[in-house]
Amino acid sequence: MIRVYTQAAQGHAWLRRYWGHRPRLACVLGFTETGLIPGISAAGATPRDRQTTAIADAEFLYWGQSRPPTYPLPPLQAGASPVIISRAIIAAQHIPLRFVNAGLPMPVPVPHLDLGGQPAQCLHTGQALPIALVRRLFHQGMVWGQRFAQEASPSYLMVGECVVGGTTTALAAILGLGFAAEGKVNSSHPACNHAQKNAIVAQGLDAWRSRAMAEDLEDPLALIAAVGDPMQAVAAGITLAGSRHSGIMLAGGTQMLAVYALARAIAARYQLLWQPDRVVVSTTRWVAEDPTGDTVGLAEHIGDVSLMASQLSFAASQYPQLRCYEDGFVKEGVAAGGCAVAAHLYLNWHQPQLLHCVERLFATLNLAQSANP
Repeated sequence: MIRVYTQAAQGHAWLRRYWGHRPRLACVLGFTETGLIPGISAAGATPRDRQTTAIADAEFLYWGQSRPPTYPLPPLQAGASPVIISRAIIAAQHIPLRFVNAGLPMPVPVPHLDLGGQPAQCLHTGQALPIALVRRLFHQGMVWGQRFAQEASPSYLMVGECVVGGTTTALAAILGLGFAAEGKVNSSHPACNHAQKNAIVAQGLDAWRSRAMAEDLEDPLALIAAVGDPMQAVAAGITLAGSRHSGIMLAGGTQMLAVYALARAIAARYQLLWQPDRVVVSTTRWVAEDPTGDTVGLAEHIGDVSLMASQLSFAASQYPQLRCYEDGFVKEGVAAGGCAVAAHLYLNWHQPQLLHCVERLFATLNLAQSANP
């Protein structure tokens, strides 16, 4: 149920170390106006829908269907929200969950930790966030990463995210760090919109570089401030400090590869101690094997990071919305791939148990929506 794609020895050692352990999940929520660009993301059918995607996901992940949502899950162009995968597994396996608000446009109607962040401006401006705020968010990530990891030890901390448009800010961060990432990132579209992403990122990086001081061009935190999003600063801090106390699973695809690369660069820049061998990136098979991207190649290019993925399949699902994943829609989000990996590690769930768990939740959600159209 788990395939290790890069740094195999490190990845398999990590899996053996945490076999039978139940993790804790810290889900970092953020927003970037990049996600409002028409066509940039399929995580919400319209730009207006995408403004509340992260908040709706948080509500459903926390409450499930136990209360009417303030923000219903937004309609997608096709398929079903990946939060259904995450919620089904977290509820069934009683995985402890914490939300971190790194910067959202409106309040989150679930218990959460608010770090006083703000949404990022569109990255094409080259000034997405104030540098002082990025430094503060990173510091808060370090503080809370240590606490979360200590609570998780001797198990591991799963770090998830929800940022609409986040694969584009991830591309900007990875390119800004000097890696050739064009054509390698993923998206929620069945065929990745590389040309659109590349154009926006090039505009943002050019705008930043044209006015930045030389020392800022060498500072990963300044890079986040220029073309990133608030989740990146917080998740990088959590990763660095958390790795000193427990295993860390960065639960996501392109966005979490960017977080890993940023964390490593920040540690080098500021001479911060961490344990990179305790950190892995975990996603879904739909991301790792996306024919319109190259996640494995990107992980190999970044280097020394173990990329693994759940082999969960919806090919035999009775629901066409879930079978859409096999056609490349949605693919990942809100730690879905990490939760599927965790389900196998903790209770040795295989394909039948995972599929049944997700389909059972999806069926009750369909019934509820039919009763309340």
